[in-house]
Amino acid sequence: MMARRSGKGAWGRSALRVHRFLAVSGGLALILWGGSGLLHVVMTNFGPQQAKFRPPTEPLDLSTALPIDETLARAGIGQAVAIRVVGSQGESLLQITEEQDQPRRYFALDTGLEKPNYDQAHAEYLARYYLGLEEDAAGIEASAATPIRAIERIVEFSDAYPWVNRLLPVYRVEFERPDGLAAFIYTETNSLASVTDRRRELIQAAFRAFHTWSWFPERAEWVRVVFVSYLIGSLLCLSLTGMVLLKTLRARNRTSRTRWIHRTTAFVLALPLLMFTGSALLHLVSFSGKTPGRSLRFAPPVLLADVSYPIHKQWDALTHGLNVSSLSVIEDAEKQVLYRLGLALPRGGAPSTSAEIRNARFDGIPRTGPALYLDAKSGEPIDRGDKSIALEIGERWLGEVSAELLGAELVTRFGPTYDFRNKRLPVWRLDYGEPIRASVFVDTATSVVADVLADADRPERFVFSFLHKWNFLFPFGRQVQSMIVAAVVTLACIG
Repeated sequence: MMARRSGKGAWGRSALRVHRFLAVSGGLALILWGGSGLLHVVMTNFGPQQAKFRPPTEPLDLSTALPIDETLARAGIGQAVAIRVVGSQGESLLQITEEQDQPRRYFALDTGLEKPNYDQAHAEYLARYYLGLEEDAAGIEASAATPIRAIERIVEFSDAYPWVNRLLPVYRVEFERPDGLAAFIYTETNSLASVTDRRRELIQAAFRAFHTWSWFPERAEWVRVVFVSYLIGSLLCLSLTGMVLLKTLRARNRTSRTRWIHRTTAFVLALPLLMFTGSALLHLVSFSGKTPGRSLRFAPPVLLADVSYPIHKQWDALTHGLNVSSLSVIEDAEKQVLYRLGLALPRGGAPSTSAEIRNARFDGIPRTGPALYLDAKSGEPIDRGDKSIALEIGERWLGEVSAELLGAELVTRFGPTYDFRNKRLPVWRLDYGEPIRASVFVDTATSVVADVLADADRPERFVFSFLHKWNFLFPFGRQVQSMIVAAVVTLACIG
């Protein structure tokens, strides 16, 4: 018994020495990263918010449309990486993406006439739509009431538009307002990539400066990793030794109020601090030295010579009894060109309040349901479903590499493995074994590979999602989650 007590006391004394030695560096880390972490909570919960969640939709009716092949031939377009019909300013337009980074081209369905340089105008329309600036309270058109200050086409990630947004190229549409309200628009899917204003930009700059230390030059990346690891490691060891002290040292009968507060908060915060610091260190080491790239990959160009079936003539018969919400042209693994008719999902009440939109943005809502496929040359129905097409896209992505398919699943909500930053739902997740050992997320609407998650990166993503962002609280809602995280971090800094 004496030996056990002696050993327990020795552990306590050793932990106390380490605890006191790391008090300054660990305390600095807590204030620096805890305080800057609160900026992220403020930025995501109190920043500018879109007024509408769902993209604009127009009635899809091709019965009076000009043949698509005739429109393409007039424009001299022989191939494209994405061909789809999109809604814009009260009408449906044929949208053509010849190359991933080029401005998209738009054609009226009924006349086949091109709208020159319309990609920027479409981005402006989408920015006004998502931010609720089509018209003001008096019914004055937004073009007169809220002029545009600047429109910039962005083709590379930067501090102002970081790589976590995933989508490129985008248009930054800034309005002539005192707050500098601006939207980042991705026109291929009619998506709002991000929304910002001057206050958010200031908070985002402070977060980058104090939390991620992105101001460090690339050639000194190892210095950043070593120094940040030391500070975060100090806080980690401070948490561990604090837990040992709580177990081995009994509280004194008479102690100062400050010591009592410190000990009391330690009981509550030791484990949360361990979760924050451990996940932060893993995240830092996992991404050190890596230059984040573009995860979005378009399929090879579709040769459009076979898009000759006059779908407009049979539109009423083809869509009888169906609610077709989207149309695109894709190519399967055998280079057979297909029409893809996306069916609409039954729609409940769309998110309307700021809280509902914020939660829906992080949780995700699929835009379409199942799809039907027709041969674009003969008009014959294709006896394959969306899953089969997704598997073919995956095989084409693999190329000459042979990998075992371990599973295929339709993803209709964002989560740790495929989160809100991708902005695409639904997608198919294809899990491959050796030698790929990765999950590939495929959007069959335009044969896009939206993201790739290596199996080796999966543990870090789960740890960061659940132990650092505390996404295990998501059933309680985004605001409750943020309030709990903010309260814990604030108590830690005070205590």
